[in-house]
Amino acid sequence: MNIFKLSWKYLIFKPLNTTLSILLLALGLSVITVLLLMQNQFESKMTRGAEGVDLVVGAKGSPLQLVLSSVYHIDFPTGNIPLKDARGLTRNRLVKSAIPMGMGDNYQGFRIVGTNHDYLELYNAGLSEGEYWTKPFEVVLGAEVAKKLNLSLGSEFAGSHGIATASHDHDEHDYVVVGILKESGNVLDNLVLTSLESVWFSHAEEHDHVAMGAPVVTSGLPETDEEGVEITTLLIQYRNPMAAVQLPRFINSRTSMQAASPAFELNRLFELLGVGVTLVQGLAIAIIIIAGLSIFIALYNSMKERKYDLAVMRTLGASRGQLFFHIVLEGVILTFISACVGVLLGHFFVQILVSLNEQGAIAGISAWTFIEEELYIWAYAIGVGIVASLIPAWNAYRTDIATQLTK
Repeated sequence: MNIFKLSWKYLIFKPLNTTLSILLLALGLSVITVLLLMQNQFESKMTRGAEGVDLVVGAKGSPLQLVLSSVYHIDFPTGNIPLKDARGLTRNRLVKSAIPMGMGDNYQGFRIVGTNHDYLELYNAGLSEGEYWTKPFEVVLGAEVAKKLNLSLGSEFAGSHGIATASHDHDEHDYVVVGILKESGNVLDNLVLTSLESVWFSHAEEHDHVAMGAPVVTSGLPETDEEGVEITTLLIQYRNPMAAVQLPRFINSRTSMQAASPAFELNRLFELLGVGVTLVQGLAIAIIIIAGLSIFIALYNSMKERKYDLAVMRTLGASRGQLFFHIVLEGVILTFISACVGVLLGHFFVQILVSLNEQGAIAGISAWTFIEEELYIWAYAIGVGIVASLIPAWNAYRTDIATQLTK
């Protein structure tokens, strides 16, 4: 007697009830899958993105906004700071290195960031083709930018004012693509990188054509005495552990600028997200419990209809233990299929979320990466199936042959 085949036949005998139970449980498991994938990859991505950056310095405002806009490029900058003040800060004995950044423009939604070659070294970036910028209005594209916008070496385009897609273009001077970065899986993939001088010239009311043809500064801050020159932010590395205590306090209390620690702000962000994640997890668990009850009710009701069949199985040589196992196996098969459907649905939902947010916080998250924690989903689902089928299985175990055949 093939118990597995028999259990499967009973499940497909009532396809509507079986399908409903599978979909209900799969829905709850898919929500948990989405949370696991997003939480695992999002936290990993955010942590990797802040490696090498001890402090972010910019205009006063929200410290979390400053970190998100400067390190991850997923929020609006808090403003600009004078180049003169930034240069003075880089000479502080507690500062090991400082990478300047100028932001505020975009090309078709991808941010244009003015910086120097130190920013590329921070992420160990490499070129797939071309070279790094050496003159104003030369740009290096992230891998995703080049792929999605179909740009190649020598392509020209005009930047637009603002972080998001805007109607006002800086069409006085086009940017020229001189390099394309290798895919790195970090924030660089979605950026258009150029020199600080390019950002300044694109916003200048009058254009100095001699300066626009001169080489740009590729490390450190540009030396200029021009009044009103600003940058958006500085990414700072500490010289020693004492700097973590003294430097942020000095900047926040004695300058017009603001200092924010990416590590501290990330912890705050994860705590804030944790509340929402917990609520959604609670909803998913509630759905799974309801699905478990649905499976229990389906198996329990089927027992009333199958008492005669079970009695016949006993007369054909099936033991009480085989009947018990037969019913439990139905619950396990049902929940195993639900787990498979739920996990696949979860990955599919993540794919949709990523495709709808290609330039946002979850850009770069892989929808079809399977993580170790997903194995617990199958274990949890099978556990639900076993628990839901225990009482019906016990009733099958207690089936009295004579009584049922007499009826």
